[in-house]
Amino acid sequence: MLDIFKEVGRGKKGAKDLSYSEARRAAEWILDGRATPAQIGAFFMAERMKMESADEILAFTDALRVRSDRFSINGGLDCAGPNDGRKKSFLATLPAAFVLAACGLPVTLHSTPSLPPKRGVTLTEALEALKIPARNLPREASLTGYEKAGVLFVPSEQWCPSLKKLRPFREELGLRTVLNTSEKMLRFSDASGMAIGVFHQTAFKKGMELLTRLDIQHGLIVQGVDGSEDIPVQRRSRVALLKKGHWEEHIIDPGEWSLDGEPPQEEWTGVLQAQRTEEVLEGNAHPAYRNMVILNAGLRLWAVDRVKSLQEGITQARGALDQGLALQRFRSFCDTLSTPVQTMV
Repeated sequence: MLDIFKEVGRGKKGAKDLSYSEARRAAEWILDGRATPAQIGAFFMAERMKMESADEILAFTDALRVRSDRFSINGGLDCAGPNDGRKKSFLATLPAAFVLAACGLPVTLHSTPSLPPKRGVTLTEALEALKIPARNLPREASLTGYEKAGVLFVPSEQWCPSLKKLRPFREELGLRTVLNTSEKMLRFSDASGMAIGVFHQTAFKKGMELLTRLDIQHGLIVQGVDGSEDIPVQRRSRVALLKKGHWEEHIIDPGEWSLDGEPPQEEWTGVLQAQRTEEVLEGNAHPAYRNMVILNAGLRLWAVDRVKSLQEGITQARGALDQGLALQRFRSFCDTLSTPVQTMV
């Protein structure tokens, strides 16, 4: 394996992208515990400096997938947020999941405790603030929650133990690694639709290639807040939709649907994310947070062809909120998964 490590460690000018088969060998070597800590750190550092190719990301994704538990959901949407969390934005994807479920679209969410480089608030911390043992949730509880509410929450490090084994290396490095992207692509429910976010416009092309090669039927890539799958309401956003095997790009302007707004500046914690989620679903949230949930839910309904237009998706999402249908799903989910005593973070 040293020959493969050398290929990516020749410096900025000399480093080469690995082929899929080479990257898969490296992934197997690392995930099976055959690489030393020094080799793992050096490989991740070299990949970060070189920038990971689509082949390398897919190789790690596939190697992790075969080491993961699964639960297939027909026709669902996987909302694949970053596991380094949010520093500056509301986790709209959480309440949006219950809006989508109320509209008849099964949703899969997955998360871990916060990771480098951002070390922001993740779904895990938000759910723990709702008294749900998100980092150690038993598989049976996850499935029961899905049956009751239409939302499957997967603690990624429980369903993919290889990720948990590599956490110490990632914590010590403190940098983004190939795993930051691969872990989002694991598709624990084999969902036919996937929503992902990117930080920069330059990442759209790679994202399109990744989702295409993963055989996703309906893909949504957005230039989201904090690099997430959530688009903001205070500015326009570029999005790409995979429909019938072809990608189409759009600019989403929240103002066109009277959903624009400036969110307040907040010091985000898991407790605050949970509180804002409840406020949106209960109907007493800041307008910008409500608008953000409606816009993102409507966009996702459109992306997976549950509606014929973004306008129709927005109308359905607003109705699910206003009629209390999303709140019913949320309460059922929390009642099913919460524990009597749980430390809030």
